Amino acid sequence: MVISYLTVEITLQQFRESKQAQRYINLTSTLKIVPICLFFLVFRIIIPLIRYLCALQSAQINKTNMRIKSGIIILLCICLSQTVFSVEPIYSFPIPAKMEFAGQTISLERYDMRERFDREQIVIAFNHSTSMLIIKRANRLFPIIEPLLKQNGIPDDFKYLAVIESNLDIRAISGAQAAGLWQLMPKTAQQFGLEVNDEVDERFQLEKSTLAACKFFKSAYIKYKNWTTVAASFNAGMGRISGEKENQQVEEAFDMLLTSETSRYVFRILAMKQFLENPKAFGYIISRDQFYQFINTKDIPVKGSVADWTVWAAQHGISYSQLKDFNPWLRDRMLTNKTGKEYTIMLPDKEDFKFNPSKIKIYNPAWVTF
Repeated sequence: MVISYLTVEITLQQFRESKQAQRYINLTSTLKIVPICLFFLVFRIIIPLIRYLCALQSAQINKTNMRIKSGIIILLCICLSQTVFSVEPIYSFPIPAKMEFAGQTISLERYDMRERFDREQIVIAFNHSTSMLIIKRANRLFPIIEPLLKQNGIPDDFKYLAVIESNLDIRAISGAQAAGLWQLMPKTAQQFGLEVNDEVDERFQLEKSTLAACKFFKSAYIKYKNWTTVAASFNAGMGRISGEKENQQVEEAFDMLLTSETSRYVFRILAMKQFLENPKAFGYIISRDQFYQFINTKDIPVKGSVADWTVWAAQHGISYSQLKDFNPWLRDRMLTNKTGKEYTIMLPDKEDFKFNPSKIKIYNPAWVTF
């Protein structure tokens, strides 16, 4: 049995706590073979191998093949004795005493509030691939979402609701058929003015779906006068939240016994807010040239029917795939448009197709590490 010592050297540097506090952990681990291991290697492996090779030599086996085999075996032994492992750090993050959401201070001092927040913080921090994509997508989408929220009197923090709904994937579709950035259900989308049919689904249109979400938020705020309850109702529905408020005799969604998904919902928003305000504090390192550049577009009005979007795209110098990439709300290969409604097609600027780091604009400097 091979006996080894694992030498772990940990260097932890923690800056003073501030709004932009950063924590870095540098952990390296090296596996070193101690003398008893070398003893085992020599007397249990190498010496028997030498004896075996000598036997082969006495049997007049080809010396060249024997030397090749012995060289490979010795090289393998050397590699084993110099094995080095890198161990990734796994550590817990501080839990804040309170969080701000839409102008409301939310205390996390109560045991369940603290633990529910910590659960979502851990999930976000260690879901590396998705969280990294969210940062990069936010750099492109937040500049569009934030002004729309402001124009409609919705608190800026509601942009984090879009993040947890779809991971900022405009094309996202759930198993329940909720779709788009805000994951609107078909009936809810139609209730708030969106067109949803086999040819056109405006839940996939960024600006229009955001305006529809704003209408929902306004309607819910008139009913509840509380933004955290508004956020919870976006997940559970206003009917469910109103019913539970009456049945359980509580005002805050935090105090209601709800489904697991809805109980976690607002805490996911709070944890995502903390994460996106300072990803570096969670170990996410991104350089400026690793972000996605913004693709400029121009609007083309379409008032009539379109027999084939592939032909239409070719006439405007792009492929069908590129047309759908910038207009995911087009759900069919044609557009009937019997009412003569005017639609706006976004046509990408082909000059922006080639990656150019100089065109990258960073929306939040806290996202860039170097």
